[in-house]
Amino acid sequence: MDALIPVINKLQDIFNIIGTDTIQLPQIAVVGVQSSGKSSVLENLVGRDFLPRGTGIVTRRPLVLQLVHVDEKSGSDTVQENGITDEDFHQSLDVQQNRGNEYGKFLHTKDKIFRDFNEIKHEIQQETDRLGGTNKGICTDPIRLKIFSPNVLNLTLVDLPGIIKVPVGDQPDDIEQQVRDLILQYISNPNSIILALTPANVDFATSEALKMAKRVDPDGRRTLAVVTKLDLMDAGTDAIDVLCGRIIPVKLGIIGVINRSQLDINKSKNIRNAVKDEQEFLQRRYPSIASRNGTRYLAKTLNRLLMHHIRDCLPDLKSRVNVLTSQFQTLLMSYGEAVGDKSATLLQIITTFASEYCNTVEGTSKNIETTELCGGARICYIFHETFGRTLESVDPLGGLSDLDILTAIKNANGSRPSWFVPELSFELLVKRQIKRLEEPSLRCVELVHEELQRIVQHCDAQDIVRFPHLRDCLVEVITQLLRKRLPITNEMVSNLVAIELSYINTKHPDFTESNVVSEILMANLQLTHEAGKRGKAIQISDEQMKQRMKESNSGKRLSSSVPSLDAALPVGNGVGGNFLGMKWGSSGDSDLHRNNSNAGKPPLPRDRDLQPTEGVSPYGSPARHSQGVNLLDIAMPVSRNLSAREKRDVDIIRRLINSYFLIVRKSIQDSVPKAVMHFLVNYVKNHLQSELVGQLYKHDQIDRLLTEADSVTQRREEASKMLKALHAASQVIGEIRDTHLW
Repeated sequence: MDALIPVINKLQDIFNIIGTDTIQLPQIAVVGVQSSGKSSVLENLVGRDFLPRGTGIVTRRPLVLQLVHVDEKSGSDTVQENGITDEDFHQSLDVQQNRGNEYGKFLHTKDKIFRDFNEIKHEIQQETDRLGGTNKGICTDPIRLKIFSPNVLNLTLVDLPGIIKVPVGDQPDDIEQQVRDLILQYISNPNSIILALTPANVDFATSEALKMAKRVDPDGRRTLAVVTKLDLMDAGTDAIDVLCGRIIPVKLGIIGVINRSQLDINKSKNIRNAVKDEQEFLQRRYPSIASRNGTRYLAKTLNRLLMHHIRDCLPDLKSRVNVLTSQFQTLLMSYGEAVGDKSATLLQIITTFASEYCNTVEGTSKNIETTELCGGARICYIFHETFGRTLESVDPLGGLSDLDILTAIKNANGSRPSWFVPELSFELLVKRQIKRLEEPSLRCVELVHEELQRIVQHCDAQDIVRFPHLRDCLVEVITQLLRKRLPITNEMVSNLVAIELSYINTKHPDFTESNVVSEILMANLQLTHEAGKRGKAIQISDEQMKQRMKESNSGKRLSSSVPSLDAALPVGNGVGGNFLGMKWGSSGDSDLHRNNSNAGKPPLPRDRDLQPTEGVSPYGSPARHSQGVNLLDIAMPVSRNLSAREKRDVDIIRRLINSYFLIVRKSIQDSVPKAVMHFLVNYVKNHLQSELVGQLYKHDQIDRLLTEADSVTQRREEASKMLKALHAASQVIGEIRDTHLW
């Protein structure tokens, strides 16, 4: 069974090399208040004086102490299958002349061997001051020391700073909490045994060490109590009740020891004599329990407890090693192997990158995002959701007021009053509205360009990340390719809008809008009907009405349907017109011609026209008594009420603009995505690999492009080192499993 402790020592050596605390190995943590005798107990177990001494807090860094028993003659590690007897321990303490096999090694000094234990003490002090400073502050980084000696048992102990209450000197105000947190860090390890020290001259019920141990080990399954300084109790008192567990029972037991006093240390009293004096004191004061107390019994008990604890922890330890081995194998594979044939490697990376980029656009990539749209899916969303909704939100008549339309109609007539609504006004206004489709179309190109640039992030395979120069060059080549295609695509999209502006096709097959034609027909008929009420009634037969309605709803082109409206209206009644079906009065007024009774008479002024203004007669001519008026100084009205005829003219133009705009918008919504796909997306997909090879596959650049990042090289070495250590640990555990020691 004792062979299990060397196994843990070997595992500890393995993990010390790689410097990791991911696996918590079984060990003994020594806990106690300041000056409770922790260092003296450790020195008694080692049999040598090697720990720094002084007043106040001396142990300011955890000291992980591995004791390795070696053969006296050969100096090699030995395993005692049948355990350690009292005679063996006593003989080992008596071997004072054979010191050649006793030496120590620090982890931070690599392979340096310390045969002088005073040098070990000095090295511990220097290493403590190096990281912990000289102001009595503590440091959590442990000092790892391994002592080889024929006078020790195989143990792994951790000497921790003593619990203090009040800061002294330059210690920080929270030094007590810092010490407690450090102690809890080690005793919280479920694989550790807690060695709780309490001085005998202190009430055992107030033991701070037992209090902290109970906090992390409430069942007491891994807590061993040690009562120190039995020789310093007051006269007439003893610790028999405490040692027998009558005050506070401890499952693993309570062991009493006697430490060297400061006077003994000053007089250089050796450990052998101190242990002999301890045995004599116990036989004299506690004869009934002397065999279950003292340094010798403590060493055997710790050896036995640690051995059984290791046996219980080995199965979980093996599982943990296997899990870490699998994780580090995966991690090492992700870093890739060292580059052999650089030319082939570069060409392979370029091909893989271009293929992954195209697969992301096409939606066939192996690494599919589940948190957001990317690649081709996002481009599709831009086309049919973002761009489509933006176009649908564009109002066909946005920015056009009734007065704007009416002004355009009058401007198209020029200086002559017109009987008809001019066709030019419709073209000017509809072109103005179609022009508004260019901005969202160009924005669609910009969004697709941004997404093609962002796809590079989804193609960052580990082979690319490990070569930062190559990755930067890949991004630069793609950026240049996209930048080169962007103006070409923008020009094509702008041309699509310009094509629509270049020719207003009123004979478009979809420009029928039978409902618009029907409403124009009804508006003209209503206008004729009102005119008939004022003069002679217009006779239109039912057959003619049905025929006109049938023609308007039959889907004929607007340009051929609307002129037929004029044929239904007698020209003699002043309601003829062009293809828009409306005409203006010869006077330019907005009212219909008066009936026959008023024929030849000047038109009667409306009430609003009768309101005289300064210098102007009610009929709009300058008053006789007024001076000349500059007509150019009269401001155009911002808004006014439209007459019935003007409202009908504006409504007809509105309906025609709306109908034609929807046709153009539908065409733009269909053609812009096609142009973007052809001139930008598909072009990049088809030419990406050839562009990358042409720009990057050059012999004078291969070495620079395939230079790995220092961090990747370092991580690969660390992972490889860790994997080797885990394999070694697994092999060591496997050897134990194949024996009866499991």
